[in-house]
Amino acid sequence: MIIELSLMNKEQREQVIAKAAEQIRNGEVVAFPTETVYGLGANGLDVSAVRKVFAIKRRPLDNPVILHVSEPDAVKDICRDIPLEAWDLMERFWPGPLTLLLPKKDVVPDEVTAGSSLVAVRCPDSEVARALIREAKVPIAAPSANRSGRPSPTRAMHVNEDLGDEVTMILDDGPTGIGLESTVLDLSMSPPMILRPGGLSREDLEQVLGVVNLAPGLIDMEAAPPAPGMKYTHYAPEAHLVLYEDLYPFEAMRNRITEEHEKGNSVGVLCFADQAEFFSIADIVLTYTDLIELAQNLFANLRIFDEKKVDVILVAGVSESDIGLAIMNRLRKAASELR
Repeated sequence: MIIELSLMNKEQREQVIAKAAEQIRNGEVVAFPTETVYGLGANGLDVSAVRKVFAIKRRPLDNPVILHVSEPDAVKDICRDIPLEAWDLMERFWPGPLTLLLPKKDVVPDEVTAGSSLVAVRCPDSEVARALIREAKVPIAAPSANRSGRPSPTRAMHVNEDLGDEVTMILDDGPTGIGLESTVLDLSMSPPMILRPGGLSREDLEQVLGVVNLAPGLIDMEAAPPAPGMKYTHYAPEAHLVLYEDLYPFEAMRNRITEEHEKGNSVGVLCFADQAEFFSIADIVLTYTDLIELAQNLFANLRIFDEKKVDVILVAGVSESDIGLAIMNRLRKAASELR
């Protein structure tokens, strides 16, 4: 059931959030907005509730999930031996799209961490999300609210498309602002290591920490990444997605469009707005003006291509500085073919 919060006054919104929090406390699962993507939330300290999240998503049990808290001090209830660097990062970037891996207390079920001694935790920059967590009075375990393997949901209707009646409530607060999941940072090693690039850039983290490394899996796609949401194939549309890692593959892309048309396949292209005319021979062209807009709408655009039932999607690579690193990570995970 989608509940549109934007149509409500303050009192009505508070009542709905209180009802959703009650559902969380009772062991049910609620989809809710964050600034990154929509989350599929349950009581993170309730083993049965956490298992419901895995079952609804069809998510493998060895793929850990993130615990969401309403404020930094709440980390003390679920984590131990919190390093000073973590508090510095929380002060600078929370609430926001940064997830920290920290030593967990015994109160955190092994189902949340897939048996690891580290738990992923973050404070989302969404008033609805934080209000829900405060009202529920428990940390909320919340991976993205989509069927595992599908593009992550950045709108409530995406949640409904994938999960429908399997979710007790879907709180709709409009499109998410960032559009990509949070950055996951492991502070248990020195230098700290990014396990999943996301809405907070490596450059931003290095302003606080100095050197920040990238996990081997972000450089070698065959390496096994030990982070939430990174172990299995993700973000994939139904169409065959071809990612050209070269920044200027335009002739090759036009040639591929012609080849696919000769095979009877329809083709979609995702590109900068000023390149759209060059790809006018494609069946559908979706555009963006900058990388911020690309990040915000990446998953939504992949879903649009599926709605249009194109057979092949062609995407040109982008610079991997700042948000570009996270964009390329998601595109590589979604791609059926790298060129």
